[in-house]
Amino acid sequence: MPLRVNLPPATRILLISQLALSFLYNVARWRQLGDAPPSAQHPSPIVPYLTLVPSMFYYYPWTILTATFVEQNIFTVLINGVTVFYGGKYLERAWGSREFGKFILVIALIPNVAMLLIYIFWAAVTGSSLRGYAFWISPDDDCLSSCAVPSDNPIILSLTQICGGVALQASFLVAFKQLVPEHTVTILKGIVKMRVKHFPAIFLLLNTFSGVVFGTDTAAILAWLGLLASWTYLRFYKYQPDLTGTSTNGLGLKGDASETFTFATFFPDVVQPPISFVADQIYAFLVALKVVTPFSAEDIASSTENAVARGQAGLPSLLSNAGGGMRGMGKREEAERRRALALRALDQRLQAATASKPPALSSQSPAPSNTAAPTVSSGQNMLGETSYTPDNS
Repeated sequence: MPLRVNLPPATRILLISQLALSFLYNVARWRQLGDAPPSAQHPSPIVPYLTLVPSMFYYYPWTILTATFVEQNIFTVLINGVTVFYGGKYLERAWGSREFGKFILVIALIPNVAMLLIYIFWAAVTGSSLRGYAFWISPDDDCLSSCAVPSDNPIILSLTQICGGVALQASFLVAFKQLVPEHTVTILKGIVKMRVKHFPAIFLLLNTFSGVVFGTDTAAILAWLGLLASWTYLRFYKYQPDLTGTSTNGLGLKGDASETFTFATFFPDVVQPPISFVADQIYAFLVALKVVTPFSAEDIASSTENAVARGQAGLPSLLSNAGGGMRGMGKREEAERRRALALRALDQRLQAATASKPPALSSQSPAPSNTAAPTVSSGQNMLGETSYTPDNS
């Protein structure tokens, strides 16, 4: 029986684009290099019409998009290929091909535009050509020449080229954090267990460590920009399917104002208060500039209810379309866990509001029927131990 690979259309196009552009890039690079191996004087050549070189963007403006889908070696091709194959299939079935395509376009463009500005500014301020400019050498030269293009088959060199799907990987983790934050992924027969909501922070930590220690600063910056761009888009701009029926515009709910998707929740609990304070100040500044629309109490309540309903309605499987009893049970358990988290968040807000009242008012006993804080039942607390393991189909 022939093997059938069932991929949604946008994911299929994305995967084919990545494989094709990576193949073309490596063929062009090997042809440029010829018999001259990379060395300290001759770094690995680049292909400026596929990857993003800041000083040459004017000549190849399409690289602001293609650079995201170009990988430099077989290992990164495999990593990003697996990410697109499984993650893209999951998200496209959850959002639809059109919304998934918009998401990919945002993540492909915004981090690269930001990287372009960062490296040009870096080169302008420091006066260093290592971050933003390309060099040209002749195959017979031992040293780098000036930026003037030689006439006889030049090799284009740069110590900085922007390419790769790091921003795309970070954005997929942010989307999983929004859709299934409380799922626990178990690998190696239960030896390693980790909740989906912790993946973005670990991804940032690893890339930041690699950038500082091994000098892969381009990947580190792309990881941060990918997380920020995807979270901003999902938090404030992307229309979410309204599963509660509270939307009146027919487009769904704009953004995700739920308490479980704030920026601080991407990080460990111990550092969340200072991050939340800084994020609130930036949010207030952006609201004052009318870049984002402030969330109302109704928006927060509707988004929280929508997050719970999303868990109850279920999402497409990560590996297949089939659904079993255990998977349905996992979806119900996730919905209960989200409900418990929402109740805890509301309880904390009410306690904080009560504590901030004047002593004369806070000393009075509140009426049980009006201001009683929501409580989490013991059954919901027990759901904190729920584990979700994707099947092997």
